[in-house]
Amino acid sequence: MSSDPWGRVDETGTVYVRTADGEQVVGSWQAGSPEEALAYFERKYEGLVVEIGLLEKRVKTTDLSAKDAQAAIDHIREQVDAHHVVGDLDALRVRLDKLVELVEARREERKAQRAKQSDEARHAKEALVAEAEELSQSDQWRAAGERLRALVDTWKGLPRLDRKSDDELWHRFSHARSAFSKRRKQHFAQLDAQREEARKTKERLVSEAEALSNSTDWGVTAARYRELMSEWKAAGRAQREHEDDLWNRFRGAQDVFFAARSSVFAERDAEQSENLKLKEELAEEAEKLLPISDLKAARAAFRNVNERWEAIGHVPRDARPKVEGRMHAVERAIQEAEEAEWRRTNPEARARAEGLTGQLQAAVDKLRGQIEQARAQGNNARADKLQRELDGRQALLDQALKGLQEFGG
Repeated sequence: MSSDPWGRVDETGTVYVRTADGEQVVGSWQAGSPEEALAYFERKYEGLVVEIGLLEKRVKTTDLSAKDAQAAIDHIREQVDAHHVVGDLDALRVRLDKLVELVEARREERKAQRAKQSDEARHAKEALVAEAEELSQSDQWRAAGERLRALVDTWKGLPRLDRKSDDELWHRFSHARSAFSKRRKQHFAQLDAQREEARKTKERLVSEAEALSNSTDWGVTAARYRELMSEWKAAGRAQREHEDDLWNRFRGAQDVFFAARSSVFAERDAEQSENLKLKEELAEEAEKLLPISDLKAARAAFRNVNERWEAIGHVPRDARPKVEGRMHAVERAIQEAEEAEWRRTNPEARARAEGLTGQLQAAVDKLRGQIEQARAQGNNARADKLQRELDGRQALLDQALKGLQEFGG
């Protein structure tokens, strides 16, 4: 009979293994010596030791699932419990029990990790939903649209939650995107309608601008072009493919008109500058008639100057008041001389002036006599009253005498 610390072979060739519960039959060996039998079953034991060692390493260093790890443990445990090896089976059971504890600990750790990841994913998705719902009310169509697309990509990269929670959050997220898309679609539909209306309005403005481009009614047409420009600005923008073409036509029509007007105005300005020079010469000629010594000659000379003046065309507007003012000053001087001559030679006016002067002189003389009489009678109050009346009549008489002098009297 042969034996070692963990097993023995009896005289019949039966192999035993020693355990805490006593000896267990391993098997029968007839092929060789007892030592060879023990060596064979010890090698099988070493095989289990290696297998357990590899499993321990996998559990500790890889992402082997708890389910697969437990299945591997159970498989090894079945071999240990079958007692088909010779060695410290109790030590293997202890290692297997510790491995079970490790697998369970890893299971709980992964469970906690999954719970944490799920919680983080929930918070992340709730944040995405909140941002999407805020963006759904934005009018920054391009920026908000790009951001919503980025949020979708972010959502796809997050872990799924439980079906109910994930579906509820996705529904809110999807609804926010749909609401934004609907508002954006309505906005651009309205914008398209406005741009189409703007196109029609600008087509009409272009047609009128082109029709006016050959007008020579400079003032009225220029004013109408200013009105058309105001209407153009108020119309808003047409579609991009029409806006530039319409503007080029509109601007081109204006350019034709204003170029023609500028050419005419330049020619007119040159002509008016020459007219100004001629009128300044006539004004200087008229001013030489002053002061007036011979009214008749002055009147005839001024008439001649004025006829030549009227024959000359317009002068620049800013120079007009000054040069015309010089002519008006000579004309007023002649008119004043004529009025003075008329007053001096008008018989009826002279007669009226002489009659009024005579009446006032008689009234003054009468009042003086009455004042002397009142003073002689000692009636000073009446004399003072008459004196005040005399002062008033004397002032009127002085005025009348001055007017009479203008008639040469």
